[in-house]
Amino acid sequence: MLSYIRFADHTSAFFGKTFGWLIVLMTFGMSYEVLVRYVFNAPTPWALDVSFIMYGTLFMMGGAYTLSRGGHVRGDFIYRTWKQRTQAWMDLTLYILFFFPGIMALVVTGFKYSSRSWGYSEVSVNSPAGIPIYQFKTVIVVAGILLLIQGLAQVFRCIICIRQGYWMEAEDDVEETEELLMKQAAQNQPK
Repeated sequence: MLSYIRFADHTSAFFGKTFGWLIVLMTFGMSYEVLVRYVFNAPTPWALDVSFIMYGTLFMMGGAYTLSRGGHVRGDFIYRTWKQRTQAWMDLTLYILFFFPGIMALVVTGFKYSSRSWGYSEVSVNSPAGIPIYQFKTVIVVAGILLLIQGLAQVFRCIICIRQGYWMEAEDDVEETEELLMKQAAQNQPK
């Protein structure tokens, strides 16, 4: 189980960090659009659609990474007061009842949409440039598969917590800026 958890975490981190670079591409793309629109009065017909596609891809491909780091929204005002074993039982139950059926529906439906879209080389109807979107619909399936892989790792984490009584933490790989600043401030305070 531990080796699978590490594999899933590393896979999710690889895809999440790789697709995180879309933020940079989106920034350059929108900056270019602002420049040509307001300086040269020559707006592009493709910029809005491309930014939507990149943001959607970033959002979808980052889902498994976010799940691996416990970053998804959770109504934990009661949950956090429970013992860790109770939390693990609740998580395990919710994964089985809701997560896996929902993700399977995402993969199956996404595959139908994607294959149909590839079949007729679908383009965006909202764009005068006719931006192709069939590859974007494939992201739905890939993201669903990554979520399935990571979801199984989360189930294994629940089982380990039920057996041992504490949560197996994900490896540290990134840290929020606010947390870094608080640590620095604590270290710099006189004693």
